[in-house]
Amino acid sequence: MLLRTENDTQDFAYRLAKELQPNDVLTLEGQLGVGKTTFTKGLAKGLDVKRNISSPTFTIVKEYRGRLPLYHMDVYRLENSMEDIGFDDYFFGNGITVIEWASFVEDFLPKERLDITLCYTGNDNQREITLTPFGEHFEQVVKALS
Repeated sequence: MLLRTENDTQDFAYRLAKELQPNDVLTLEGQLGVGKTTFTKGLAKGLDVKRNISSPTFTIVKEYRGRLPLYHMDVYRLENSMEDIGFDDYFFGNGITVIEWASFVEDFLPKERLDITLCYTGNDNQREITLTPFGEHFEQVVKALS
């Protein structure tokens, strides 16, 4: 699916947020600057988070309160690390976990999750988004967004 603007990216994430439930884990992959944090801002709006969303690059995890808690992780700094920062507390807590650069902590990821990849298309702000569901719940989520 093509997302033509930043607003399209946020709107798509907003719609996705309405389909989520506690304990859902979303992974975000894509090059630097492709829109992972922009996506998370839209997701936060859909979860009724009132605070400004920024990348947790240097803190690794930022927590936000909304209709459901939002746990926003950027695990880029954990590349080549087998450090478990208490992932299970987030994955099996009562909120939504979003993990940027999730491939760096693949061994810790739950089996049921929604993998999201954002790619540049070469056309200005346009991005391509790919959703890969793992588990029946996420298959239903993807179907609802189609």
